[in-house]
Amino acid sequence: MSDSSAGAAAGDVVAAAASTAAGWRRAGVAGAAIGVLAAGAAAGVAVERLTVGRGMRKKARLALDATGPYGSLRGTPGRAIADDGTELYYEVDEVQPAQPEAGPGPGGNRRRRLFGRKAPAPVTVVFSHGYCLGQDSWHFQRAALRGLVRTVHWDQRSHGHSERGRAQADGVALGIDQLGRDLKAVIDAAVPEGRIVLVGHSMGGMTVMALADQYPDLIRDRVAAVAFVGTSSGRLGEVNFGLPVAGVRAVRRVLPGVLRALGTQAELVEKGRRATADLFAGLIKRYSFSSRDVDPAVARFAERLIESTPIDVVAEFYPAFTEHDKSGALPVFRDLPVLILAGEKDLVTPSSHSEAIADVLPDAELILVPDAGHLVMLEHPETVTDRLADLLVRAGAVAAANVGEHGSTAQQPGRR
Repeated sequence: MSDSSAGAAAGDVVAAAASTAAGWRRAGVAGAAIGVLAAGAAAGVAVERLTVGRGMRKKARLALDATGPYGSLRGTPGRAIADDGTELYYEVDEVQPAQPEAGPGPGGNRRRRLFGRKAPAPVTVVFSHGYCLGQDSWHFQRAALRGLVRTVHWDQRSHGHSERGRAQADGVALGIDQLGRDLKAVIDAAVPEGRIVLVGHSMGGMTVMALADQYPDLIRDRVAAVAFVGTSSGRLGEVNFGLPVAGVRAVRRVLPGVLRALGTQAELVEKGRRATADLFAGLIKRYSFSSRDVDPAVARFAERLIESTPIDVVAEFYPAFTEHDKSGALPVFRDLPVLILAGEKDLVTPSSHSEAIADVLPDAELILVPDAGHLVMLEHPETVTDRLADLLVRAGAVAAANVGEHGSTAQQPGRR
């Protein structure tokens, strides 16, 4: 494809997005959001629009949704009650009983490699997910550790199977501190005793920091290790999202107001999101992944996770990030094994934010994954899972660090 034809294609996409936006303006303020996002998404879908028809793209999405195994793992369900009465949904994967007589099957091999001859330590790994995601975003890590160590996966308020935040329904602004208290409620319900390893991605990492800020004794008394994945301790208002200076200024100026307005017209906006599915798919892929060979089924899985978050929830949570500052809570983790991991090309929580956390926690292990974006645990699951397994070793929870097969997001030969 020539540069001129690719440029023309991108121009066609921008024009189409602009046309859509104009139509949305006649219907309501939702058009403003599409206008802001169109330029960033256009390049991501231009080539696809040249070669693949809309009907074929729709069929491909349906096929991927039907066959993709991602997000299919389920555990024992439970519910915790937050301090405002919100029901928070979680699932527990218990340790499988040891069976020495078992043959060298895949499960037995994984158990021996991870724990050696010793029984697993009484530790529970609690996974907290990011903004507009859900507990299933940890699919690969959950699959790798399943049955080998006790794990808890929960949905943050207003996400996944958790209840819509009751305080927010009554008009109370959401803050990251609330999410920290939510995590405390989940721990009280799902892990009332024993040692804990906390793992948080993006907003989930901020949730862990908020927990430490409000309950430092819990961290000192019960937490064995912590993993911060693609997250930030503050100054998110300075992130440029990979946009030129003018674009960043425009987004910072209009986006908060646009999101507030969109939150009041949720039904209209959700219809618009469906009508512009291709545009949003390109945008999601740009801000989720960096490498080009991500399995299309994984990319579609991420798309489904994100698009399942209602626009009014998106609007409700967004202001909390610009106000988030938990750098003062980080020293609570200084005496613990800490993993800090991020994608080098993360446009949402740039790797420099992980480096800033490491500056406060100089004994932490800092891993910057090349050719990785914001959803590094889906894009490079082998790297993330291996480093998490090593963290369990450093915490004294396991005897060896090798976990069995845990999948790959690389596009399979012959798969399109």
